[in-house]
Amino acid sequence: MAILELRNIYKTYNPTKEDKGEILDNINLSIEEGEFVAIVGFSGSGKTTLVNLINGLLKPTEGEVIFKGKPVEDTSHERGVIFQNYSLLPWLTVYQNIDMAIQEAFPKASKQEKDVRVKEHVEMVGLTHALNKYPKELSGGMRQRVSVARALSMNPEMIIMDEPLGALDALTRGNLQDEILKIWEVNKRTALLITNDVDEAMYMADRIIPLKPGPNATLGPEFKINIERPRNKTALNDNEEYKKTRLEIIEYLMDLGEQQAAKSTSSYELPDLQPKDFRWDAN
Repeated sequence: MAILELRNIYKTYNPTKEDKGEILDNINLSIEEGEFVAIVGFSGSGKTTLVNLINGLLKPTEGEVIFKGKPVEDTSHERGVIFQNYSLLPWLTVYQNIDMAIQEAFPKASKQEKDVRVKEHVEMVGLTHALNKYPKELSGGMRQRVSVARALSMNPEMIIMDEPLGALDALTRGNLQDEILKIWEVNKRTALLITNDVDEAMYMADRIIPLKPGPNATLGPEFKINIERPRNKTALNDNEEYKKTRLEIIEYLMDLGEQQAAKSTSSYELPDLQPKDFRWDAN
């Protein structure tokens, strides 16, 4: 059963004849409950706009976003979002940042129940020692762990990740990929990962769908990742299915990049200019 459907989505920011500002066009997607889907694309292709349509921060110019059979009209704790820039409130501690989300999602829960939920999720991402620290006292990787804990603490039915690991170093990024997968494996929440990293998408997702560059960006053909879980990063390098699918995705993206470059290349007629004579006359 599809938990999320995008039906004929079209999004423009400047609906005028002079500058239509067209971002997305003819976006159709269906994600099954418990599925892990990755969308890969180039910077500026409209990936974040797509995320904001799904989480209810934006409304499509045309088309519908359907979640659990109903149109998305607003944000909801049923769709937990992990942002690229952490989005933590700097004047609140780790505990308070997560508690604020829990207060919103479970207003009728007792103080003790909320306290337990906060500490459980902080422990889940290995930050119990930093419970009372402020974001400025944390590394980038630790801040992103808080962001993961906050999103999961609301018990969402779907996790939406907007390039959440893009700003991290390779080691921290790899560790957080593993942590997110371990958490996902427990309850098999539906997950949507937005990324520009093909290897990350292949390691984490069941399906990969490229987003063609805009304007009028649309989704390309899907690539299924037929590799058993749990996946081992080292072993993947020797997996023939992995190498074959990875090559297909990269070749497809390279073709898209070449097509985009060809579209943006214009021929210019150079003006007929002659250099001025700046010879100096001593007399």
